[in-house]
Amino acid sequence: MAELNDPKHVDLSPKQLVAKLADEGRYLVSESSMYRILREERMLKHRLSSAPPQEQNRPEKSAKRPNQLWAWDITYLPTAIKGRFVYLYNIMDVFSRKIVGWSVEESEQGELAQLLFEDTILRENAEGQGLCLHSDNGAPMTSSTLKSTLDRLQVTRSLSRPGVSDDNAFPESLFRTLKYRPNYPKRPLDLEGWRTWVTGFVNWYNEEHHHSGLSYVTPSQRHQGLDVEVLQARQAVYLAAQSRNPRRWSKAVRSWSRPAEVRLAPVSAA
Repeated sequence: MAELNDPKHVDLSPKQLVAKLADEGRYLVSESSMYRILREERMLKHRLSSAPPQEQNRPEKSAKRPNQLWAWDITYLPTAIKGRFVYLYNIMDVFSRKIVGWSVEESEQGELAQLLFEDTILRENAEGQGLCLHSDNGAPMTSSTLKSTLDRLQVTRSLSRPGVSDDNAFPESLFRTLKYRPNYPKRPLDLEGWRTWVTGFVNWYNEEHHHSGLSYVTPSQRHQGLDVEVLQARQAVYLAAQSRNPRRWSKAVRSWSRPAEVRLAPVSAA
């Protein structure tokens, strides 16, 4: 017990302690015996005076309408100068997957994020409308400058668990789509070149891309509520085809249902 509670050892598990003692040429008891002794003394827990690490719950946010939940992130884009990048700031509406705001900048700064959000929130009329903004824990995301702007515009915040990229999966998925586009530049661009290219990408993504997570409507259709009519029309086409030749269908026709709710993290996520 003296060895286990020695100030040099209290932050070590028995697995670590037996290795450390062996490096010192000492053997006291086996690893399993250390666990048994700690269990008998009811000390099979964090032994430091400081608080033990706390397991954080995943963010349980969801959206049932546009401009209820946004997710944002920053990715880097290469320039012709080796080791120098420009940065794409992207804001996505989780319900519709629409890119509601973006900019390409020369650096990652909370002040630049503040300007982008102020413009985007006002343009989307989202001030004071119960909007929640989700992000990871990067410096621009947690800057006091951005926080004060969001507080002023009555926007609440949600943060990912440290080191858990799946907690902010929507922007990550978007960046993958962007970098695997067939017309993604094969050569690095300068700042203005990237701004021009991203403008075209955002227009394609919002207005033309039939998103698999939205029953293959475009993000803009979903954002404006036009997807309701589009999906109903598709369902009518399939039902009419079934009525003309019912023997072609052994089961019900394909369902073009509208996802009513989008969760930030899948229900089955750990």
